[in-house]
Order: sequence, then C-alpha cells, then structure tokens
Amino acid sequence: MPLDSMTPNPVWVADAYAETVAVLEAYSDEVTYNVWGGDWCKDTTAQLPDFAAALEAAGVPDGRIEVHVVDEDKRGPGVETYEIERIPTVVLERDGEELSRFVEREGEPIAVWAADQLTEQLGAPPAIDD
Repeated sequence: MPLDSMTPNPVWVADAYAETVAVLEAYSDEVTYNVWGGDWCKDTTAQLPDFAAALEAAGVPDGRIEVHVVDEDKRGPGVETYEIERIPTVVLERDGEELSRFVEREGEPIAVWAADQLTEQLGAPPAIDD
C-alpha cells in the first residue's frame, strides 16, 4: 500500500531551502531514509509532502527512500524492529547504522532537520559550485 503523503508537494520551493537541498544532495548516495507514516495522520500529511519534495529536489534515488505505511494502531513493516511509537518517524541510516531519528515533530521541517543531522553526524559537505 502506498503512502500518498510521500508525493512531493508541487509548490515547495527548493530555492528557499538551497542549503538543505545541497546537503541532502551531497549525501544522496550514502544515506537511506526510512520513513514511517499513515495518510490518516495529520502530522504525516502536513510534513511528508514537503520532505518528499526536498528529497526529489536533491536527487535522492528512490532506492535510498524506504517508505513504511502504518495503520491507525501503528502497526506495519519494521515498527517493532525500529521501535516506532509516533509518526511520522524518519530514520537516517548509513551502511545499516542509524545516524539519527526524527519523531513526530522537531520544531523545524523534516528536510532541514535531516540536513542538520547529516552535517552534524557526517560533517559539512564540500561547497557545491553554482
């Protein structure tokens, strides 16, 4: 079953998040994004379309984005293994190792949070020339 909330927001403006997109792009072939959500959840439907748009703008390959749909009882693939309690949850992994985890709300958009976490965990990527 697909997660409609992972359809990129068509009005999201990548230029407004140029630094975020650059970081996501720099690590696009190294990081896997495990995403849990449910289209019945207001937090999921409010946050994931912009995140999906950021991943798309950064050219993150589909194979690096693992989407897991959960039901209203928060049951679904990987829920027990990853101990998912709230959604949306996004787990950043590199080489099978968890780098960081976004759970429900972090006070900033998921893409900005992810870029900050990648920079903190993996270092600032080299500057990307225009």
